[in-house]
Amino acid sequence: MNKPLLAELFRLSPAERIQLAEDLWDSVAAAPESMPPLTEAQRIEVERRLAAHAADPASAVAWDDVRAKLWSRPQCTA
Repeated sequence: MNKPLLAELFRLSPAERIQLAEDLWDSVAAAPESMPPLTEAQRIEVERRLAAHAADPASAVAWDDVRAKLWSRPQCTA
């Protein structure tokens, strides 16, 4: 990666870096054909989680709730 660009990105606030990470992830998720294939272990874990969800759909937590909880936590200043 371009080191000057990376240094500039690390100067962003934690909230800005989180937003950047979300935006980058969304751009990758929008093009699933560019994603690397799952390993066998990952495929098994995905299937296990899907089965657990199918067995108890009420145990799922909405992304908006997860995100709100994460954003409400004190930010690390490290």
